[in-house]
This record gives sequence, structure tokens and C-alpha cells, in this order.
Amino acid sequence: MKQKNLEEAKAVENPPGVVRKTLAYNKETMLCHFTLKKDAKIPLHNHPPVQIGYVVSGHVRFIGDNEFEAKAGESYCIESGVTHGTEAIEDTVYVEVFSPSREEYEDF
Repeated sequence: MKQKNLEEAKAVENPPGVVRKTLAYNKETMLCHFTLKKDAKIPLHNHPPVQIGYVVSGHVRFIGDNEFEAKAGESYCIESGVTHGTEAIEDTVYVEVFSPSREEYEDF
């Protein structure tokens, strides 16, 4: 297993206004921390891993096949293969678990 604390983790900004830090992973599971600036957008996409998240602060809208909003203190689950994207309604921080891990997020 590979792991980093939040301060040590590499910050990757993609797309603009969205910063991801991969905190820990093995082949089965991955934990990531995301910071989104107000109005930042993650375009529609899908992936095989299940995505489970918890909003630490802020307010975000998920768009796509199953549209919903999540605010600080709320959690969510996006099933494998579901098309989704994100729009930050305000500055937002959330953490997400992917299972299995996403190879493209293995930054360290």
C-alpha cells in the first residue's frame, strides 16, 4: 500500500479549479482528497470503479445519469459505469474512495 498525508500528497489540478490529492491506495481501494473552486466543473465521464464520497465543506452538484446535490456533512455513491460530472456551487472540499483503484490517479 502507498500512502501520504494531506500536506505531502502531490496536488494535481485538472481541470482548472479542481485539485486532487491521492492520499492512499492499493489495487483494491483508493482514497483521494478534492478541492474545487466555486464554479469549477468536472466534465461528464464514467469509469469502472465505484466512487463513494463525503463532502467536508461546501456544496456541489453532480450531473449526468443520476443528478443530485451534496452539501457539507453529506455522503454519496456513484456506481460503476454511471456517467457523471461535477459543478461546484461554492468552494468545496470532499474526499472520495474508488474501488478498485484508478490507475490514472496513482501519482506517487
